[in-house]
Amino acid sequence: MRTTVKRHLPRFLIGFLILAVLLGHAAELYQIGLINRLDAIIYDAKVRLSMAHDVDDRIVILDLDEKSLVEVGHWPWGRDKMATLVEKLFDTYGIRVLGFDVVWAEPDDSSGLKSLEALAHKELHGDDAFQNAFKTLRPRLDYDARFAETIKGKRVVLGYYFSGKEGGKSSGAIPPPVFPAGAFAGRDIPFTHWVSYGGNLPELQRAAAGAGHFNPLVDSDGLSRRVPILAEYQGAYYESLSLAMTRAVLGFPKVVPGFPDEQAVSSKTYGAMESVDLETARGTLSIPVDANVAALIPYRGPQGSFRYISAVDVLRDRVKPGDLMGKIVLMGTTAPGLMDLRATPVGEAYAGVEIHANLIAGFLDGTVKYKPSYVLGFDVLLTLLIGGAMVFLLPLLSPLRASLVALLALLFALGVNLGFWRYANLVLPLAGSLALIAILYAFNMSWGYFVESRIKRQFTELFGQYVPPELVDEMAKNPESYSMEGRKANLTVMFSDVRGFTTISEGLQPDQLATLMNLYLGAMTTVIRDHRGTLDKYIGDAIMAFWGAPVAEADHGRLAVVTALDMQHALVALNRELLAKGWPELKIGVGVNTGTMTVGDMGSPVRKAYTVMGDAVNLGSRLEGITKQYGVGIIVGEGTHELVKNDFVFRELDLVKVKGKDKPVAIFEPLGVAGQVEDALLDENARWSRALGAYRAQDWDAAERALLELSRTSPHKLYAVYLERIAHYRNEAPGVDWDGSWKFDTK
Repeated sequence: MRTTVKRHLPRFLIGFLILAVLLGHAAELYQIGLINRLDAIIYDAKVRLSMAHDVDDRIVILDLDEKSLVEVGHWPWGRDKMATLVEKLFDTYGIRVLGFDVVWAEPDDSSGLKSLEALAHKELHGDDAFQNAFKTLRPRLDYDARFAETIKGKRVVLGYYFSGKEGGKSSGAIPPPVFPAGAFAGRDIPFTHWVSYGGNLPELQRAAAGAGHFNPLVDSDGLSRRVPILAEYQGAYYESLSLAMTRAVLGFPKVVPGFPDEQAVSSKTYGAMESVDLETARGTLSIPVDANVAALIPYRGPQGSFRYISAVDVLRDRVKPGDLMGKIVLMGTTAPGLMDLRATPVGEAYAGVEIHANLIAGFLDGTVKYKPSYVLGFDVLLTLLIGGAMVFLLPLLSPLRASLVALLALLFALGVNLGFWRYANLVLPLAGSLALIAILYAFNMSWGYFVESRIKRQFTELFGQYVPPELVDEMAKNPESYSMEGRKANLTVMFSDVRGFTTISEGLQPDQLATLMNLYLGAMTTVIRDHRGTLDKYIGDAIMAFWGAPVAEADHGRLAVVTALDMQHALVALNRELLAKGWPELKIGVGVNTGTMTVGDMGSPVRKAYTVMGDAVNLGSRLEGITKQYGVGIIVGEGTHELVKNDFVFRELDLVKVKGKDKPVAIFEPLGVAGQVEDALLDENARWSRALGAYRAQDWDAAERALLELSRTSPHKLYAVYLERIAHYRNEAPGVDWDGSWKFDTK
């Protein structure tokens, strides 16, 4: 584990750096504009995907559309017409609440009242008839007073606007604040702050049941996604048009700030306001707000999610009496010339009046999505969880598994985000998590491609000619664990050689010999590589290979013996192909030995090779050389036999003294894998063991009888060899100190 961490340390460090950058954004220590923009795009997509796409018939929009302007005249209309319109809405059609998404900022002089007043004070000052007539007509000609009188006592909510332009002058009148200056002293709440306003005529404001501002918050991309439910002006706090109308619908309940600790406004334990609560007779209606005390607009659908009625149709009595009964009516405009069209997530030219309709419906239904202050902490934890897992796991996994982890992280982030959106109306940031997943995945894939592939290429250049590709892949995973420098190790070496190769080569044409050798070496090399062997070299027709380096193999002895057996089997198939070509069949001898040897890159400055050297290697070569003396295809040294004696069935061949060795060495022939050897061969091997025991006990008669019987039933050169030795020892007794060994003068 420590080696793996050390190897991937650069990737871990860079991954944690990426995570730290994204955590800083999630914790709002700084903001990354691109991620915020992406979050806005994702939010808009979720809004569009979750819209109801039906018409809410509780709210009707009285539209100052092109048709109304053509039939009645340009805006603003005379207050006499507006008074008539209000009377019809309440008295004839029986609406519930009327809200104006317009401002009555200027007096209405269209009646000529000012001219008549001038005459009454000047030219006709002494004309009693004129004065009496003017006194009678004056109330009817004061359209503003008439309009104020009409809305008085009715649930009429006026609209006004705030301005953030420094140095701007206020005009008209606005309603008393919902909360006075100093109401939230000690709480660090970042209310939307305005510096001036444009209100209605004072007499209209006094007559109205309430009023609210209709300012949306326009985000940096120009879209309207939020409306400040409470806004601050000169230290006091004013409600929005949508909140004022909702209160009018509910009978003007008290507004209470919703803090998590549910303590009084003066509490300083926690600054964030999470909702604006309306205390009604039926309970508390909570309107969730964000850190700026703004509500996300719960768009019901594209423009037209509420019924639109032309204002002129109400004036002309073209609306059915029941169509407006008990409705919440909002008067606004869709006429392009009146410039109340806004860019929103659900439409580029969306009527501003419908924004208020969406908010009112969302307030009443409790469907307003919210993003409270504590979302910041949740986002940090989610980013840390996903990022920490990916930073640690991706460097340790293959590209396929890393891709799967990245996909699971993506699905987890999406599932959590959409789950809270759908079932808790909670808006969680998503772009930061997605960006983190994408960046970490791209970084790790790029690192694997550009860095680790380079390491793999280096290993391929160093070891590719010796070891199978799969071993190169394993080595590339932990490059610091491998080196071509010389070292001592317990390994298994194998030598193989073609019997009678000189005679075979003399009988073939050069091109035929080259083809034959390519076929032979190719087949044998495939077997060696299939069993994770390291190909050392070709020496003419001879092959040298070893196991246990550069990749450590706990069962290197077993792999070498299996390879030797499979080479003999592969030779059978190859000989069929050679005989079909009319070429001689091949026979090989294989020697396998295990022991301590030196392994590494050895040679001269001109040419080096990754090879093994030592006494155990020399013995392996000599074992291959004496295979023909016993008429066997494979001879295994006692070091290898000791390692794998339980995995294979062996026939002990002899105790031999080879050149350079004073101590005799036991040699064995592997007959096959344990449990897979035929009973007849097992029986023959048992009889041979008894014969060998008699031979070593110098019981020549018993040994000779056993060997003659074996030669009769299972002819083998091995038995003939021992019969010759018995004949030799009958003439020249080996002596009482004989250890049963035979000395070969091999190179």
